Amino acid sequence: MNVRNARRGRYGSPQRQRGVSIVLLAVGLFMLLAFTALAVDGGNLYVARNELHNAADAGSLAGARVLYTSDGSSVNPGANAVATDAAMANSSQNEAVEVLSALRGHWSFATRTFTPNESLDPVDLFGRTAEDLDGDPNFINAVEVVTARQQSQVEAFFGRLFGFEGYDVVARSVAYIGFAGSLRPEDVDQPIALCRQALVDPSGNYSCNVGRFIPEGDQTGGWTNFKHNSSGASNANELKSLVCGDGNPDEMRFGEDISTNNGQVQAAFSDLYDCWVEKTAKEEIWTLTLPVIDCDSGVAPSNPLIGAVTVNIVWIIDQANNIDQRAPQQMELPPEDSGGTSPGTWSHSSTSGAERWNSFVDTFNLQKPSGAPAYWSSDPQQTGWKQKSIYFLPSCSYHEPKGRSGGENFGILAQIPVLVD
Repeated sequence: MNVRNARRGRYGSPQRQRGVSIVLLAVGLFMLLAFTALAVDGGNLYVARNELHNAADAGSLAGARVLYTSDGSSVNPGANAVATDAAMANSSQNEAVEVLSALRGHWSFATRTFTPNESLDPVDLFGRTAEDLDGDPNFINAVEVVTARQQSQVEAFFGRLFGFEGYDVVARSVAYIGFAGSLRPEDVDQPIALCRQALVDPSGNYSCNVGRFIPEGDQTGGWTNFKHNSSGASNANELKSLVCGDGNPDEMRFGEDISTNNGQVQAAFSDLYDCWVEKTAKEEIWTLTLPVIDCDSGVAPSNPLIGAVTVNIVWIIDQANNIDQRAPQQMELPPEDSGGTSPGTWSHSSTSGAERWNSFVDTFNLQKPSGAPAYWSSDPQQTGWKQKSIYFLPSCSYHEPKGRSGGENFGILAQIPVLVD
């Protein structure tokens, strides 16, 4: 047998081998070109999409920041336009960003969905749980922005070899504006922290129709020096420097402990009393924004910050003796309780301080921690007229938004939104 012919029969001719090699080379080059196209065009698409996301984020955050009017009383009809302008101020690969939509609406954390809602009517925040508000599509709390490159498509480089002239790219962002959590410097007014447990009803809803008081030893609230990473706030000089000052000097962070004290600090309380008298002449409501802490385990030496609340201080007692001379005789009513745009006035002319005080308690619905009315009693253990006590009524009015979103609902919307989708 001819060996050369046998080898040809087994392996084929050199020409045939070269033909197979050319085919394999062509396939390999095609695959290499495809992967190159994927890498180059994919990287280009990634850059374009990232820039569109940045534009959408800028738009949704800008719109959510002005979602409510400055006093928080109504939804801002111009929020969508602000969101659109902020998104369009960005570019993608030197091309104008297209805004397909900019809509205000409701974001639900439970379902991770955004529901557009063009309503301008704010919902009542009081007596509402977080779960209730989260499921209410009429609670306008977010702005969604969708950006795109469609009219000016993202350029195809190697993709043109496969019939692609360009690529449509779309990006989406949702920014949420919730309740005050992280508090910026000077967002709260006095070195007093109120307990969540004193601000909610038995169902856990924020309640603003019941007045409370902070007597010595109670767990309705306590002093705070606004500081994180420290325990106790009993330094009188430190607290005195904060009373009637500019509020918290540093940012206070949601979810972290702040230093607290469950005792009375005489020097600080005396300064607070003097400040109240100077501000109100003991005839006007003193409206303050205060930090809210969780007091489930009591007050002090530190408690977690969970939000902020605006309250109306209606009375402060420095000394409990001589009630006939010290009990209130006249006090303005909060606007929401007066039935009109101008506050009404409570007054009582009896010479009996106990009678005046009990009428005052009924008018402002002041209660002891037990839920019983804070009436005067000759028994020091039962009376609601106690020395070194602060009587406050949580506010039902809308207020200027404060802080960054992340706190619980105590009636104060946040000013700074966060991205959620």
